[in-house]
Order: sequence, then C-alpha cells, then structure tokens
Amino acid sequence: MEGYNRDRKSIRETTGAPKGARLVFGIIMIIVYVGVGLLFIFNVFDIINLTVSIIIGVLLIIYGIWRAYRLYKGMN
Repeated sequence: MEGYNRDRKSIRETTGAPKGARLVFGIIMIIVYVGVGLLFIFNVFDIINLTVSIIIGVLLIIYGIWRAYRLYKGMN
C-alpha cells in the first residue's frame, strides 16, 4: 500500500500549477478572505443588518486563517 501512496504523491506533485504559483495564489487568497472579512465587520458594504454583516465577516476571517494553516502544513 505504501507504493500506492508514493505514486499518488508523485502524480499530485507533477500535475497542476507549479509549487511556487500555488503558494503565491494561496497567499493572495488568504489576504482576500481576511480583507473582505474585515470589510464586512466594518460594514463597508452597508448591509441592512449589522449582525449578519459581522457574522459573515467573522466566518470569512476564520476561513482565511484555516486556509493559512493548510498552506503552512502543506509546505512542511
């Protein structure tokens, strides 16, 4: 079974975008999620219900942090 996992890993590393491009894209997406989350928290989009705006902002920031964690763990 270990050979199977090794083969899958080598296939995953050779297909798709280069590693540097995935890293840059991941960092940009983290900045976007956290930035838009902050914009929602500060009610820049002028949503009628402030509570909904804050909830969406917090969820976006949490998802941005989760993506940062996954990106960091993927680099090790």
